[in-house]
Amino acid sequence: MNKLAEAEITAQLEQLSGWIRRGDEIVRSYKLASFPAAIAFVTQVGFLAEAAAHHPDIDIRYNQVTLALTTHDAGGLTEKDFALAAAADELF
Repeated sequence: MNKLAEAEITAQLEQLSGWIRRGDEIVRSYKLASFPAAIAFVTQVGFLAEAAAHHPDIDIRYNQVTLALTTHDAGGLTEKDFALAAAADELF
C-alpha cells in the first residue's frame, strides 16, 4: 500500500467527521454510554481491524475510546487508514 500525498490526505480527512491529523496518523475519540459499551465498541473495531489486517492503536478511558491509525509499513497514511476510520464511524 502506497503512502498518500498531502492533497489526498486532506481530501480524505474532509470526508470524515471528528478525525484529526496528528503527524503521520489520524485520530478520533468516541464517547460511549458506559464502560461496557466502550469495551463492546473496541471488540467490534478489533474484528474489523483483524479482517482488514490493519490494527489501530486503541486507548480506553472509562467510556471514551480513542483510535489512532497509521500504516507503519508505508511510513504514513494510506487508504487502509481512511477505510478503517470510516468503518469505525459506521459502528459508532
